[in-house]
Amino acid sequence: MIRLLIADDQALVRGALAALLGLESDIEVVAEVGRGDEVVAAASAAAAEVALLDVEMPGLDGIAAAAALHAAMPDCRVLMVTTFGRPGYLRRAMQAGANGFVVKDTPAKQLADAVRKVHAGLRVVDPTLAAETLTSGESPLTERETEVLRAAAGGGTVADIAKATFLSEGTVRNYLSSAMGKTGARTRGEAAHTAEANGWLL
Repeated sequence: MIRLLIADDQALVRGALAALLGLESDIEVVAEVGRGDEVVAAASAAAAEVALLDVEMPGLDGIAAAAALHAAMPDCRVLMVTTFGRPGYLRRAMQAGANGFVVKDTPAKQLADAVRKVHAGLRVVDPTLAAETLTSGESPLTERETEVLRAAAGGGTVADIAKATFLSEGTVRNYLSSAMGKTGARTRGEAAHTAEANGWLL
């Protein structure tokens, strides 16, 4: 039996995944959590062999949770499952130690097969997303530009962003201007949207 942990902040999705995968004769769902910062403890307590992680979760996002799990339990395989098939997410998830990356509309049988393949030590990646990742390239944004754009994505004034990032308003304007140039955007909202769509802001 493959001992599986499922982490997703939406209880309905988590329950549906657990019910569907639990029907497989060789998969046993041994733990379910709704937060990224609960993954390592739950996986450890349940001796999970594969962790199915959503990308966007409270406490710790799925990519950070994958890195933490990889560090704490290197033998536990990680399969990322997300609604948002963004190329930047795939690249960063693999760098964090994930063994697979699929989107949530993957049919149940294919998802179960992905769990089996990851458990067997194989890599499983959504083919469309893999192709997009190869053509999209790395994020052109620096860490600071990413941080400022992330704050800008929530709206608010330059003063609000400056307060949230502990930077001066002038510095925030410089970072926003640079990020807009790199994303080819006319406004900071457009820059944030482009970066978000490419998976560069998580």
